[in-house]
Amino acid sequence: MATPESRVKTRVRKILDKYPQVYKFMPATHGYGSSGVPDVVACIAGRFIGVECKANGNKPTALQKKNLEEIAKAGGYAFVVDDASIGVFILTLDNVVGGRLEPSVFDFTDEEVPSKN
Repeated sequence: MATPESRVKTRVRKILDKYPQVYKFMPATHGYGSSGVPDVVACIAGRFIGVECKANGNKPTALQKKNLEEIAKAGGYAFVVDDASIGVFILTLDNVVGGRLEPSVFDFTDEEVPSKN
């Protein structure tokens, strides 16, 4: 059975697949890689992107935040996304790919996202 976080990861991968110029991978640390690396790492049309996926209500750890901040400092775009923020992630990603946003950390779990009701 899929976990809430794995469902967010699947949705993020499907969103990224819609871009014609995309490279993506999902680093699996499992004790062998670097901890705190985002769940999905991608390059879309020359823009480096890291996406940390969370189940609703969960927040990134201090180490995950540090990695996301380092991505932004290096000129990349870092996202924290949960199921409730997929819509705003899509809109923001379109602006990133279109060159309309500066590199930054976009933590959508820190914001109130309008519900679908």
